[in-house]
Amino acid sequence: MAQWENLTMPGLESLRRQTQTVILPLGSLEEHGPHLPLGTDTFHAMEVARRVGLLRPVLVVPPLFYGMCRSTREHPGTVSISGEALRTLLLAVGREFYRQGMRHLVFISGHAGGTHISAILEAGEQLLAEVPEVRVAVVNLLDLLREVVAEQPDLVKTRGDSHAGEVETAIMMAAYPDLVRGTAPEEWPKFPKYVLVRNKRRYWPGGVWGNPAPATAAQGEAILAAESARLAMVISTLEEMEDR
Repeated sequence: MAQWENLTMPGLESLRRQTQTVILPLGSLEEHGPHLPLGTDTFHAMEVARRVGLLRPVLVVPPLFYGMCRSTREHPGTVSISGEALRTLLLAVGREFYRQGMRHLVFISGHAGGTHISAILEAGEQLLAEVPEVRVAVVNLLDLLREVVAEQPDLVKTRGDSHAGEVETAIMMAAYPDLVRGTAPEEWPKFPKYVLVRNKRRYWPGGVWGNPAPATAAQGEAILAAESARLAMVISTLEEMEDR
């Protein structure tokens, strides 16, 4: 795997003759219950990017740990940035990757918040409008997971599992076991439908959305392997596309 920050100048010159695809892992600095680290979403994206780099020639760039976190913003440890800040940064680095010879930009996000993903999509669309030669893929890892579970329904036991629950706990047990601090009780947010609230922690005190208890490292390994294989297929499609 080629990590951009570890390369020398001649090394980058050589590698960009072999690939014009760059993967930027995105996530958040956000609470993940009492048992998972604040960087869980980003660690997830980093691990998938790392594994894809072992499957095909790509360049993986340093991750972005900051994203938009609406529901967890009042929990200790969550650091949220605005959509404007996220879009501006992605546009800036996207232009720079293009200037450095990259033509296929792959933004993968382990954080699946709706406003967060929308900001990434908007940045990708603007890059398409600005640079005729660039191709962009925006991949929400939650969407990849849904595709995986549709094919392997027995892979996840907790129906509706999401934030800091079975899946994320399993992934962290497989990829970063030293950062996992046991488990946490099953919990589901109780936000009122349609109504915005200021005291978000009142409706979601523990910061878990699902049930971490069934998670295993073997399960996490299976999920990561399947997600990586699917992302590699997305990149293959992106690189082969004629309609830009």
